[in-house]
Amino acid sequence: MNKPLILVVEDDSSVKNLITTTLKAHDYRHLTAPNGKAAILEASSHNPDIVLLDLGLPDIDGVDVIKKIRTWSNMPIIVISARSEDTDKIDALDAGADDYLTKPFSVEELLARLRVTQRRIAMMESESSAGAAVFSNGQLRIDYAAGCAYLNEQELHLTPIEYKLLCILSQNVGKVLTHTYITQKIWGHS
Repeated sequence: MNKPLILVVEDDSSVKNLITTTLKAHDYRHLTAPNGKAAILEASSHNPDIVLLDLGLPDIDGVDVIKKIRTWSNMPIIVISARSEDTDKIDALDAGADDYLTKPFSVEELLARLRVTQRRIAMMESESSAGAAVFSNGQLRIDYAAGCAYLNEQELHLTPIEYKLLCILSQNVGKVLTHTYITQKIWGHS
């Protein structure tokens, strides 16, 4: 299984370096954003699997970043913040964060939370592929279990890559997919 792509949103360079060094050491792919606007841009253009988000950003509060991302995506968001009050945690979780880690934190706890999030992602993906055995939209029908696609009830003769691409697009209707995301899903690399 490929390691997920993680977006690290952190304006404190020492914390960012700790997180990115840890991710590199454990073979996670990652990208960074120093503020809220960059985080929203990176999240929308690279479609990361997990977002690690600081709340105290220089331009936009992290809770507002969560709310903005939630308008178009359910990507897991783990807050990593020095804000330790219950109200701060509740606000972030109610805005759509999936988890909350208070600074200072241990590297081991961060890695454990990433593993939990990966398991949740894998479980959701297997449930969605098992739950929807057939995709149908107008004249197009895809039978995932049989590995066949039909247009106007006539079987389409697709190459394996064409079929994978069709499946990816049909499982992400209404979403913008980047070239990197599609390449990774088809070939397992970017």
